[in-house]
Amino acid sequence: MRALLLLWITPLVLFWGWYFLSLNDMNFGYVMLSRQLHDLVFQLYGEILGIDPAIIPGMVARACVFDSFLVAGIIAFRRRKKIAAWWHGRAAAQDSTKRVSSVLEGGPRLPAE
Repeated sequence: MRALLLLWITPLVLFWGWYFLSLNDMNFGYVMLSRQLHDLVFQLYGEILGIDPAIIPGMVARACVFDSFLVAGIIAFRRRKKIAAWWHGRAAAQDSTKRVSSVLEGGPRLPAE
């Protein structure tokens, strides 16, 4: 499971790290992080795909969100028994809390009352 999460998050961190650093031209002396290369890469992808380069980051973001939900679904499916036990334990704790609060709802009665 850790390998799946690592293989999922590593490309996301690398891509979005490069994207925002190069978008803001924080290149630290590396050509790879320059705004010129950023524009060139998206222009090239736009020409290959036949679309406007400005919409590519949004498309990638939507794909990342979809992949994140897919990975979360896989993890939830693999841990469904633990999740179900947690859910039932949480529901039982809420029921017992409701019972205790209904008993103590009036508060303590003072002898003078």
